[in-house]
Amino acid sequence: MDGVFGALLRLSRARSRSISAENVYGEPGRGGMAVPGDEPQPEVVRLGQVWDPTLDSYRKLGPGWKARPCIILPPRSVTTLAEIDGPGCITHFWITTPEPFLRKLILRMYWDGEEAPSVEVPLGDFFCNALGDRQGKFWTQINAIPINVNHYNGMNCFFPMPFRKHARITVENLDPETPDRYFFYTFNYELRDELPPDTACFHASFRRVLELPVAQDFAIADGITGQGNFAGCYLVCRESGEGGWCEGEVKMYLDGDGAYPTICGTGTEDYFGGAWCFAGGEYTYSAPCLGYPFGDRSGAGARHAMYRFHLFDPIHFQQRFRMTIQNLSGRYPGRTEPLPGEYSAVAYWYQREPHAATPHGDWNSLPIF
Repeated sequence: MDGVFGALLRLSRARSRSISAENVYGEPGRGGMAVPGDEPQPEVVRLGQVWDPTLDSYRKLGPGWKARPCIILPPRSVTTLAEIDGPGCITHFWITTPEPFLRKLILRMYWDGEEAPSVEVPLGDFFCNALGDRQGKFWTQINAIPINVNHYNGMNCFFPMPFRKHARITVENLDPETPDRYFFYTFNYELRDELPPDTACFHASFRRVLELPVAQDFAIADGITGQGNFAGCYLVCRESGEGGWCEGEVKMYLDGDGAYPTICGTGTEDYFGGAWCFAGGEYTYSAPCLGYPFGDRSGAGARHAMYRFHLFDPIHFQQRFRMTIQNLSGRYPGRTEPLPGEYSAVAYWYQREPHAATPHGDWNSLPIF
């Protein structure tokens, strides 16, 4: 009977809270109390956010009237979005920004006082939006259950994110010159008396290779150790071949696997829920657990973006997990062969802490597709 409505059917002692620019610590009974003016609020100073009075477009209306709906992200800066004492669980968060360079913003999440983040991913990639769309928008509609992006670049995440002692969430603006002056955000969460002892923490990593050597597999996820559940991935590729297509098999290496994996797919489009090379990229789709939201096969340098979430079929691992995709491409019709290509991927998973480091390379060299 519970199903997806279980949290609504059962009474709970959890306390619901929400963090935004209007209530930066999510304090009860203090939402919408931002005071317009030139002097920053004490809680904004304590959190370390920049105060910008030019954002007070409603300052004549007074307190309670959208006095601070958004924040500014200065160039070359790290801004704290949330500091929460637990136990608790983030149940949903929403972000939007008019800046088209979503790969210039790096989202990080830290659980329970850890020094290395459990989540470290470019904002656009985290929300399955690295490429925009073929009509010139810098965002793409995503209709998945855990990730939902709507007109006009309203980015939503429904992955539950539990923490026992503390949660800290930051965003870094890598742009050396341009501030993001209209960064809007909301984090909805629950405070709880305790979490079950087997509760796993949410993680997400980002990997990219600007030119993958011929006949070398691309690692979507690697270096994951401990016990956990793989929750899915978002993959972007640019092929060097004329009319190229990422045709390789997806492989998952579990625990004691050696040269050969436990899980091996039949082809890229098959794993992401499509077939027959997505009809050359002409048709795109976005479904609750899988999608091909972007395809451009107009010539050399063809680009593709796809996602797959294991919400109803999680991949369980006890000691370690690794996921790769073969680097195959069709240079000519009817011919498939290894070719160099450009790949990037986000991996989403849950595991017990502590987690192993997941190197991503130099953020400043990150290309904007």
